[in-house]
Amino acid sequence: MSQLTGEQGLMMHWAFDEGAGRSALEQVSQSRDEIQYVLNQAEFTEPADPQWRQGVEGNGLLFDGYSTSIARPASELDRNQEAEPLSALSIGVWVAPRSYDWGYEGKLAAIVNRHNRECEQGYLLGMFRHGRWSFQVGLDQGGWKEVWSPDGDELPKHEWSYVNAVFNGDQGVIKLYLNGRKIASSEVPVGSRMVEAVGTDLLIGKNNHSSRWAGVFHLQMFSGILDELKIYQRALSEEEIAASYRQVLDSLYGGIKPQVPYDELKLDRTPLLLDRHRPQYHASPPAHWMNEPHAPIYFEGQYHLFYQHNPLGPFFYQIHWGHWVSEDLVHWCDLPVALAPEKDQLAPDGIWSGSATYDAEGLPVLFFTAGNDSVSPNQGVALARSTYPADGNPDLVRWVKHREPLIVQQKGIGAFGDFRDPFVWKDDDGWYALVGSGIEGEGGAALAFVSKDMLNWTYKGPFFQADLQKYPYLGPIWELPVLLPLGTDKQGENKHLLLVSPVGEGADVEVFYWIGRLVKEELSFIPDQEEPELIDVGDFHFTGPSGMVDPKTGRKIIFTIAQGDRTSELEYQSGWAHNAGLPLSVYLRDDGRLGIEPIQELQSLRGEKRLSLRDNSLAEANERLQEIQGDMLEIQLEIEPDSARQFGIKLRRTPDGEEETLLYYDSKESMLLVDRTKTTLHPGERCGGIQGGKLELAGENLRLHLYLDRSMVEAYANGLKSLTTRVYPSRRDALGLEIWGDRELVVRSMEVWEMKSIW
Repeated sequence: MSQLTGEQGLMMHWAFDEGAGRSALEQVSQSRDEIQYVLNQAEFTEPADPQWRQGVEGNGLLFDGYSTSIARPASELDRNQEAEPLSALSIGVWVAPRSYDWGYEGKLAAIVNRHNRECEQGYLLGMFRHGRWSFQVGLDQGGWKEVWSPDGDELPKHEWSYVNAVFNGDQGVIKLYLNGRKIASSEVPVGSRMVEAVGTDLLIGKNNHSSRWAGVFHLQMFSGILDELKIYQRALSEEEIAASYRQVLDSLYGGIKPQVPYDELKLDRTPLLLDRHRPQYHASPPAHWMNEPHAPIYFEGQYHLFYQHNPLGPFFYQIHWGHWVSEDLVHWCDLPVALAPEKDQLAPDGIWSGSATYDAEGLPVLFFTAGNDSVSPNQGVALARSTYPADGNPDLVRWVKHREPLIVQQKGIGAFGDFRDPFVWKDDDGWYALVGSGIEGEGGAALAFVSKDMLNWTYKGPFFQADLQKYPYLGPIWELPVLLPLGTDKQGENKHLLLVSPVGEGADVEVFYWIGRLVKEELSFIPDQEEPELIDVGDFHFTGPSGMVDPKTGRKIIFTIAQGDRTSELEYQSGWAHNAGLPLSVYLRDDGRLGIEPIQELQSLRGEKRLSLRDNSLAEANERLQEIQGDMLEIQLEIEPDSARQFGIKLRRTPDGEEETLLYYDSKESMLLVDRTKTTLHPGERCGGIQGGKLELAGENLRLHLYLDRSMVEAYANGLKSLTTRVYPSRRDALGLEIWGDRELVVRSMEVWEMKSIW
């Protein structure tokens, strides 16, 4: 909507009606301001414009929360400044927040600002924790002055709000208006003047003095849609502000406050689909950051899986619970954030990992780690219930938190201050919980709790703990304990699988496991072997375990995060960080070892079968492979070593072999290994070296089941071990395959399929 003529004192007006492009027209000066956006110039995907959305009037501009901003250079503003400081300033803007900033270092996520607080100059309109908002100005005779929204007048997420801030120096007041009504005011000395922040840019969506995170990310950036931003060099009256609000409602919306459709504000994965490193058939957030997937549960014909998520950008910050749903554990759909930090005394500072189970009525419930930095310890076990069936939505998109934590760590129970990641299950006798912690001076531990009603819990003692002296890599703290039943062994004894993730000084941050016996009466665990084993030998790419017993099939299924292991700079440029690993079925083999296999449903992703061969020599197999190119493939391969001691397959290989990743087996050392010394020539990527671990084949041929998905490589060997790694070749022709051996070998079988995207 163009500027209304005759708007007295209007200095600047961004209508954001463009709907496309990389600049926004400032209506008064008729000059264009460039929109900063991470994908304006993209290294790994096609360049993309900033994201435009439906606004209140015409279009609006979507600010992604970490890279989108507009700058009006100080050189232009200073050139046009009046000699006298401003006696009045008013700002009006429509805002639809998507996420709230945490308020790190007490700073506001700026809507619009041109300020220097240290010098007490300029102005700042912005948002704080949990939707609270403020207008702040630097005055010639009063220093830095602030006015804040009162309780109950926060800016709600996923709704349009009309925000006005007014400084009136002649009357000695600064005021806030929300949706046409005054909600707050603060006195300043009568006759005050606002001191201009000369030499400072005017920024929209970014704080002039934002905090830095990981040395790369600017915090305090606006996340959501802005529309119709106007700045006046006079004080708007209460009547004018109310009339502006009513005019929009009455002329465009029949007198009703405009709504924001979910699709207008949701994170959009479309710009990232062409990223040549981003996996296409692994579960991932639409954009930005994730760490471990967790809390899998089956309900009403659908699988739900949640994940640790920062909706503000691709960096670890204030964590929410993201949410996917699937009918087959393969094709996932994005759902709205399930749990977010709120202005309460339960979890204002983060919703950390947990699990899902069923209540007494068979309805899903979520147990999570409640982050509250105002208490000690700042971690407790909390509960959220779905609003289904009352809301009629089996997608379970809305959850209500129980008002207080269920389990609060007391001194003497575990390592005080480390108490997180509840894993909860239910049987006919009640509910049981394992919580990750440690035993002071002894090592990591899973702590055991029981409940008859799901709300009142009794501590039973350590479920199982590490011998840190004997196994120092098990670390002082355990996270993400998971317990799954494996059924009976050949002797008829019931076996369980215990998974943990060690952290802390000296810890090897991998997924370790024991097979053993659950002593239900004591709620403790007795392992068959004292020393743990690894499921995956890929060195920190397979972490963050969660698991479930699938009620539909009886399978025991494990979910993990596939760490990206990239620099913060590359995660900033890419707009995403990490994804889930493929779901794994785990079972007790006849020989008593743990069997692991990718779930069979993944076969639904197979496209064209590119190759099928039997009993070929090394040279014959490689002749056939010359025609196979791809970065989204499934490969099944069996190699008989013959005289070869080391043998395997080269993946993501350039025709000249300048870049390649070698996955191989060393039969003398009984090691499954990946050599990434030639994986990439990109100077910023960290993948390199040789990683791997023990795999005892006892004379069997090597049988590899491989999944290539852009930067993801997952290898499953003989149903016993996996090796997960990441590859980021610099060359676009790094798509080839080649069988490799240090001597002669026989390729007993090889099949290759193209794989389809789930998005």
